[in-house]
Amino acid sequence: MTAQPVPAQHLATAQARQRKWFRGSPIRIVAPVLVLVAVLALWTLTSHRLLAPQSRFLLPAPEQVISKGLLDPLARTTILTALWSTMQVALAGLIIAMLLGVACAVVMSQARWAEYSLYPYAVVLQTIPILAVVPLFGFWFGYEFSSRVVVCVMVALFPVITNTLFGLKLVAPAEHDLFTLHGASRLQRLLKLQLPTALPAMISGFKISGGMAIIGSIVADFFFRQGDPGIGRMIDVYRQQLATEELLTALLMSSLVGLILFWFFDFLAGRVARANGARSRH
Repeated sequence: MTAQPVPAQHLATAQARQRKWFRGSPIRIVAPVLVLVAVLALWTLTSHRLLAPQSRFLLPAPEQVISKGLLDPLARTTILTALWSTMQVALAGLIIAMLLGVACAVVMSQARWAEYSLYPYAVVLQTIPILAVVPLFGFWFGYEFSSRVVVCVMVALFPVITNTLFGLKLVAPAEHDLFTLHGASRLQRLLKLQLPTALPAMISGFKISGGMAIIGSIVADFFFRQGDPGIGRMIDVYRQQLATEELLTALLMSSLVGLILFWFFDFLAGRVARANGARSRH
């Protein structure tokens, strides 16, 4: 007796129930908390037991990092001020990269010749070593806010272009035929069919670019020493001073900003998915 294949509709229903259970399950909170506890325990063990006393400055214990990096008023104010400068640069670069990336992807989706002409240069932009061109940006745009934003745009642009273009191509041929049957213009097809279909993939690109914009802002801080100091410049200062507690605090705080950006776009992706699901049911 051969096993009967599971109908596609039943399989989709089971997968939807599994995803719904996982979204509401406490494991989404418990699992990362357990990992955090394990990392902190390993960190503490390494600092207190595995490292020699004269080498513990290389990896201070978590309580020392909290005490000197967060609870000390001077260090906390310095780090938060630098973090705010880094956030301003990263957000400005991310917004520009989002607008420019979506615009480029839309242009490429409208004509095959445009994609063949522009997409190779988007790939080239991604493969250029950022550390090699950062000094040039300083010569061209100065050494303050503008140059740092340009670096963020450069590192954050490619994921937006790639994911948006991929999403714009996901429209089924039958849906294109339906719009053609109703005499829809190119603009109507773009606004009412292609962009709504591409929105989940577009937001996935935003999630990737958010973290890369933070990295770009920190890298730019290392080179551009004028203007408000960001986290990158403070990391370099703490490195020179062997202030490991403050250095780790700066690293963790900048990672937290990237994580918040990721959570924001992940929340936005969930809302879009629910809206698309409700629209398909109606």
